[in-house]
Amino acid sequence: MHREALHPLIDNSTIILIMGTMAGEQSIAKQQYYANKGNLFWKILFAIFEEEFSASYEDRKALLTKYNIGLWNVLKSCKREGSSDGKIKEETINDFESLHKQYPNIKYVFFESKAAAKYFQKHTLPQEGIVYKTLPSTSGLNAGLTTAEKMEEWKAVSEITL
Repeated sequence: MHREALHPLIDNSTIILIMGTMAGEQSIAKQQYYANKGNLFWKILFAIFEEEFSASYEDRKALLTKYNIGLWNVLKSCKREGSSDGKIKEETINDFESLHKQYPNIKYVFFESKAAAKYFQKHTLPQEGIVYKTLPSTSGLNAGLTTAEKMEEWKAVSEITL
């Protein structure tokens, strides 16, 4: 099935960009990043900033804005059955050169999984002046680390803005 990326949640105050590979089925259906309840992304983000968790997508977007964080996907489109990054075929990558020209304040890019970093490195070159770091996937499918271990690594995001 053909998949298209969600529109980026980025504005001129974005300093940190968190990038997943491609939105999953539930996220695409709801047009919301990390909409799958089994994904720990929002729980981890609220926790590392010591903010009260909210299931409201408006509250979640407000958290991103408060800490100058943007969200986007590495891939612009791909073919994939289900939501697993392991099933991606015929991928096309988003235009990062144009993105960085439009939003020059982005200084940190965090990949939300090894797959996101892999596709980025396969198709494009890092931009000068930007720090790149790969974090463990927050997907429920990533059972290799405990939630606490994932959270510990994700603290790298909150340490930039504090």
